[in-house]
Amino acid sequence: MLLSAQAYERIDRELTKFPADQRRSAIMAALAIAQEEKGWVSTEIVADIAAYIGVPPIAVQEVATFYDMFDKRPVGRFKVTVCTNLPCALRDGVKAGEYLKEKLGIDYGETTPDGLFTLKEGECMGACGDSPVMLLNNHHMCVRMEPAKIDEMIEELKKLGDSA
Repeated sequence: MLLSAQAYERIDRELTKFPADQRRSAIMAALAIAQEEKGWVSTEIVADIAAYIGVPPIAVQEVATFYDMFDKRPVGRFKVTVCTNLPCALRDGVKAGEYLKEKLGIDYGETTPDGLFTLKEGECMGACGDSPVMLLNNHHMCVRMEPAKIDEMIEELKKLGDSA
């Protein structure tokens, strides 16, 4: 067992939402729970979830690799995912991403040397009218991310990182 007892309890609650013969329906939730606890989804976590749920490891691996919200390698404390799909791109999403790359000194898929920030390029986040859109740690959507707001976000996150 690679996760905490609380994580397995949460997975158990997810499993109760589906018929006994549809346990694979809880894979996505189980991966999200594991990633929330561990920070990323390793091969060992995939195997552990598969064994716990009672499905073949490939079934869990398929979900983990299909959705870009699951990280298959370690990421920084703060993962910033920038939407660069066409609607956001037309409303300065690409420019916001370029500004963030310059500001952090990293490219998409990279982590800052201090381990604080990982920058990712993401798919549509469903808030096209509020672009440029960024998602922080898969949970907090940041909208209308002009350079001044990006600067403010980075400074706030750095302070949080320093206090940890």
